[in-house]
Amino acid sequence: MNKFVATVAMGLMAAGAAQAEVTEDMLANDQSMTNQVVTNGMGRHLQRYSPLDTLNKDNVKNLVPAWAFSLGGEKQRGQETQPLVYDGVMYITGSYSRLYAIDIKTGKELWQYDARLPEGILPCCDVINRGAALYGDKIIFGTLDARIVALNKDTGDVVWRDKIDDYKAGYSYTAAPLIVNGLVVTGNSGGEFGIVGSVQARDVNTGDLVWERPVIEGHMGTLNGEESTMTGTLNATWPGDMWKTGGGATWLGGSYDARTDTLIFGAGNPAPWNSWLRDAGQNNDGSGDNLYAASRIGINPADGEIKWHFQTTPREGWDYDGVNEVVAYNDRDGNQRLATADRNGFFYVLDAADGGFVGATPFVKDISWAEGIDENGRPIFNEANRPGDPSKAADGKKGEVVFASPSFLGGKNWMPMAFSQRTGNFYVPSNEWGMDIWNEPVSYKKGAAYLGSGFTIKPNYEDHIGSLKAIDPDTLEVVWEAKNDAPLWGGVMTTAGGLVFYGTPEGEFLALDDETGEVLWSFQTGSGIVGQPITWEQDGEQYVSIISGWGGAVPLWGGEVAKKVSYLNQGGLLWTFRLPKELAAAN
Repeated sequence: MNKFVATVAMGLMAAGAAQAEVTEDMLANDQSMTNQVVTNGMGRHLQRYSPLDTLNKDNVKNLVPAWAFSLGGEKQRGQETQPLVYDGVMYITGSYSRLYAIDIKTGKELWQYDARLPEGILPCCDVINRGAALYGDKIIFGTLDARIVALNKDTGDVVWRDKIDDYKAGYSYTAAPLIVNGLVVTGNSGGEFGIVGSVQARDVNTGDLVWERPVIEGHMGTLNGEESTMTGTLNATWPGDMWKTGGGATWLGGSYDARTDTLIFGAGNPAPWNSWLRDAGQNNDGSGDNLYAASRIGINPADGEIKWHFQTTPREGWDYDGVNEVVAYNDRDGNQRLATADRNGFFYVLDAADGGFVGATPFVKDISWAEGIDENGRPIFNEANRPGDPSKAADGKKGEVVFASPSFLGGKNWMPMAFSQRTGNFYVPSNEWGMDIWNEPVSYKKGAAYLGSGFTIKPNYEDHIGSLKAIDPDTLEVVWEAKNDAPLWGGVMTTAGGLVFYGTPEGEFLALDDETGEVLWSFQTGSGIVGQPITWEQDGEQYVSIISGWGGAVPLWGGEVAKKVSYLNQGGLLWTFRLPKELAAAN
């Protein structure tokens, strides 16, 4: 059986057989409904900010463990989930496409679901899962074989399941789904295998596909089972037939800006990595942008039509995916803005109305591939830092090697930043590293890696790789920086109590002063943290949860950095902390 049913009866008794359903209104107001967390990002705008201030700078030192939950077994690897909390139950996903329901008062398991994964799955960057979605009486999550599954949230029974795409071609899925107006919206993974990135929307009650929007130009969208419109213009920015295997995976999922009724998804690297093979684009002069890869894309949630796009790395050739989350917020003057910290090392502010460029600044040091960003938001390329064309090499097998910074794992990778409504600043987990990178000949073969590049990642500094940075989006200045020896690979959360929570690969779960970066509290969790913290209130007390379990892309792809952190142990433990009522006022 793919579900442990022995605990279901106990779970129903503990959680109650007739629990309330999650509504669209609850999703829309998740940030202000502080007794729950029913969306990834603690709000579909992905601000990861809580208005709770019971826990604050003065009393955070009194935060203590309430309970811990082990994922058990030998299926460890990276644990990157964000918990959800609703009606007395916490839901988490685990590595190898598992989902757990846990009693939030006791930490006891109510039920567990294990997906039946076939042989031959092709996950790029560990067997992780970043979370689930709640709606009605369902809990919905994706699996490593590129499927999406809806379970009854009270029992764990399968309600419906559907196929996102063909795992044998390299497709997979690891992000938390996004639910808007009765549609469950997903992206896809597999950019290293020459797949085609797309966004799909299904009826949340039936799983039926409503629309699909490919994000590589030349591909046709669908609406209600019929062809709708083509993405972009065929061969406007792609040479020949390369658009057919153009990459652009939408692997991190998206956000929803209710102010403009817009879904915002990011598209990953174009395929293959060897940019010289994709170079004959719009003017046949080396200026092919390969749209809409390495871009942020605004989509109409009703029909999947593209409203706007903003490309962060045209003619991308370093694996600088454009998938990093786009956070909807208002600046200090009340302007409706979007912000994103790109793999390419630049932090961008966009106009929420149309995705138009407002400003950008480097958020990591030593960026080598571009000299800056021009007034239109386009990078000013450093052509000498483009990996060389292998066709011009003496042996035709390896182009000129360059040292590029940041590395292909990015100035910021998947790990989500947070915005504080209290300070007006963003808190960005970043890494200071570079890479030797070169291009090689490559041709597409279904289910095989489609890179055309080789690489070795190296630290840029001896005293740190990771760096949590507070960034003022109005002035585009770094306010403070908290350095860390190992790379940062987990999410960040801010609170109205003036706190910034995040974890490190060394296992420390930390609370910092949001204005100064001073460490106010820490707890050793026993394994590296690559998960995402949440907070909520329960029985008049404030709680905080984080999952601990080292893994993700760094130990698999990290080169010299992987050796630096090879001593870190895997794990799988969900920690939940509380501030006791009697200590809430203690200084």
